[in-house]
Amino acid sequence: MKLFSWYNRIPLVWRNLGAFVLGCLAGVVLYKVNQLCGGNWMEKIVEILSPFGTILVNMLKMIVIPIIFFSLIHGAASLPTKTFGKMGAGVCAWYFFTSLYAAVFGCAIALLFNPKLAAAGELAGKFTAQVETMQSSANSGSAFMNIILGLFANPFKALAEGNFLAIIVFSIMFGLAARVVMDTSENERTRSIIKNMLETVEALQQTIFKMIDWIMAYFPIGIFALTACNFAVYGISLFNSYFQVALCVICGIILMLLVCYPLITALICRVNPYPILWKLREPILTAFVTRSSAAALPVSLKTARNNLHAKDELSHFTLSLGATVNMDGVCIHLPVFAVLAANLFGFEITITQMLMLVIGVVFASVGAGGVPGGSIFLLFLVLERFNLTPGQTSTIIALALGINPLLDMFETACNVAGDNIGTFVVGKKLGMIETTEAAEGSSN
Repeated sequence: MKLFSWYNRIPLVWRNLGAFVLGCLAGVVLYKVNQLCGGNWMEKIVEILSPFGTILVNMLKMIVIPIIFFSLIHGAASLPTKTFGKMGAGVCAWYFFTSLYAAVFGCAIALLFNPKLAAAGELAGKFTAQVETMQSSANSGSAFMNIILGLFANPFKALAEGNFLAIIVFSIMFGLAARVVMDTSENERTRSIIKNMLETVEALQQTIFKMIDWIMAYFPIGIFALTACNFAVYGISLFNSYFQVALCVICGIILMLLVCYPLITALICRVNPYPILWKLREPILTAFVTRSSAAALPVSLKTARNNLHAKDELSHFTLSLGATVNMDGVCIHLPVFAVLAANLFGFEITITQMLMLVIGVVFASVGAGGVPGGSIFLLFLVLERFNLTPGQTSTIIALALGINPLLDMFETACNVAGDNIGTFVVGKKLGMIETTEAAEGSSN
């Protein structure tokens, strides 16, 4: 009982970090021992461990659709349309310009590192079957148009299928419509019904937040299982082969996280950005481990309320929207593989192609969907701009698959950091941060 009491007194972020470190060590040990001893016993251990990690991801995904749906309705309906318009414009501007900056920054990093792979054919061959499966489900020629058309879909079908973009569009329109009816209707009974409906939506949100508290108690177990299984299966030897590519992407993302975001925050808000970044450690770590912006959304919402002291109508809108459309890590990741393709297949990227690459990466990143590995499908959109043969495209996709489990962790952490920092910046400028504590040097 004393041990359990001591365990509960440890802040959750440190329990999660400890579980991650122990999981890394356990996975590497399993991988190395399996190399030395052979047999299939490692696969059996992974088979036993993996459900514990899958349970965590599934629990987070279980509530992420209701969170996005109710949060966007509540956020869109909570403010007068004029105030909502300012907030929406500020949020969209933040997401667009940080994505554009990340894409330019990613191109600069890629050209600076100029990544090459000596054993590209051998490494790509390891993932041929996965590429064939992906090619059968991804039509690169119409993928962008499919994203546009997918914005407008049957809302019930979108909820059932997890179509995040369609859910976002319907939720915002529904919330705005409810607000307009409540503000303009001359029928008192209609206004009362709309008000009661929105109060019900808010009550449903509070119920979901209680569910989040229960799920977060399970985090260390799930994080340990996810990390141990990843390293037990992939080890570190495969990543060594991709060292130059990995270093390029990871350095770019770390610089974005520790230099670019803080600099932008300091210039816009005139505050010390690093205490703010420290307050965001929990959602960033969750995103790093789960590799899903959507899965980290519940933690981001609680952090925005408890650590940043952002108003719910702001954080529910910005974070729910950002989990799907803000993919700064993807914007850094994708140009690296475009430059890698140029090096492998001996063509030069012109200034015009680089400009089109930046624009394409920004708009393609909107379709990443906040799910693990979503950036891989976007490579089809990016690579088609260079007129590669199907075989050449398959090679790059296969190489990306090989290192994606590692890079996806870093880029998702960057995405979620951008969502949360954007919430603070927009809230600070619009006076929607309830206290000044988030801008001071104290931390929870």
